[in-house]
Amino acid sequence: MNNKIVILGAGITGLSAGINLGAEIFESQEIPGGLCASYCMSPDAKKHYSFSCGKSYRFESGGGHWIFGADKMIKDFINKFSITRTYLRNSAVYLPDFNLYVPFPLQNNLSYLPPPIKKDILREIRNPGHYKGIKTFEEWLEASFGNTLCKLFFSPFHDLYTAGLYKKIAPVYRYKTPFYKKLIIEGAGRKTPAAGYNASFIYPKEGLGELVRKLAGKCRIKFLKKAIKIDTSHKQVFFEDGTNVKYGKLISTLPLNKMINLTQCRIKEESLPYTSVLIVNIGAKRGERCPDYHWVYFPKSKAGFYRVGFYSNVDASFLPSSSRKKTERVSIYVEKAYCGGRRHNIDIKRICGKIVEELKSLRFITEVEVMDCNWVEVAYAWQYPDSNIKEEVIKVLKDNKIYQIGRYGRWRFQGIADSIREGLAT
Repeated sequence: MNNKIVILGAGITGLSAGINLGAEIFESQEIPGGLCASYCMSPDAKKHYSFSCGKSYRFESGGGHWIFGADKMIKDFINKFSITRTYLRNSAVYLPDFNLYVPFPLQNNLSYLPPPIKKDILREIRNPGHYKGIKTFEEWLEASFGNTLCKLFFSPFHDLYTAGLYKKIAPVYRYKTPFYKKLIIEGAGRKTPAAGYNASFIYPKEGLGELVRKLAGKCRIKFLKKAIKIDTSHKQVFFEDGTNVKYGKLISTLPLNKMINLTQCRIKEESLPYTSVLIVNIGAKRGERCPDYHWVYFPKSKAGFYRVGFYSNVDASFLPSSSRKKTERVSIYVEKAYCGGRRHNIDIKRICGKIVEELKSLRFITEVEVMDCNWVEVAYAWQYPDSNIKEEVIKVLKDNKIYQIGRYGRWRFQGIADSIREGLAT
């Protein structure tokens, strides 16, 4: 009887599971970390993954990945490998029609809005819609926040953030859109306490990439092993390089829709909607109106992005070493969403040009020194109303000794802390 445990994927979940189980990990890329991999770039050099960036900007493959929701156990585990710093979230919503920044979450900071708009929002909040019969995320937003606030922010933002899917998907991730009626009413007249899942977060002092490298140092990993087929009858994984491995139990961090294809599971992949995201990392000369926020949400943008994050506003280590005590440079990530992996229809060079043009018009930046793009095929995983496809697929795989773990493996939203926790509990 084959009792061998095999892990697919050396992202943060797979690495944590590898440390816990001592099992061999098979990773499709040449480095560990997945979306949590950090890299450095200078104007005259290509990407490199060395620990010290020196004259280079530091970026992350999946944009800003800050560690929220870490309890003492997770903090202690991370600090065995990398010392962390704690940060209080400093983020905002930018309303271009008013040229106005409102602290996040917008609904708890109505005092920043023009009085007539605030009055309409409060009236609708005090007289909420009915939740009976609600099916979609769009309907939940309308019933919770009312027409005025949805028209001002929630509808256009989620249209960009989900690439239009918010009109079809179930009302998930409610804790990402906190609805506390008391705080909303209080926030119309005064400053309210920070709310939401990421009101504070931690980040490794030497960068997320260094944490990943140290975790990987405790694991047995085979790189450049891209799985192309899984034979569930003979419990065998086949890789693109012509090799294969047999398993008794397979721990998979691969996205659930990909596992449907690899195992030839008789379930339609289209039943699992998802959003792909183009991450544009930029190192540039800082513009005169570049904000000091960690990140800013956009309900409208000419280039179609929904968020601009400022790595270097979180920590100066994202900048070239000569600029860390100054303010003349900025390290940025920009996120633009697409529906269901439609990369083949995208002119990335043209999109990047439009993003840079808009950032310059906002006076966030002047001269671009470095720019690099990353495509995240499955960035946000959703479900359709009344669908149990996710649970069905996970059960079918489990019956075949394949255990899905992690954010994309289990097709849900979770952060780095929860991913580490899940890996260690596998």
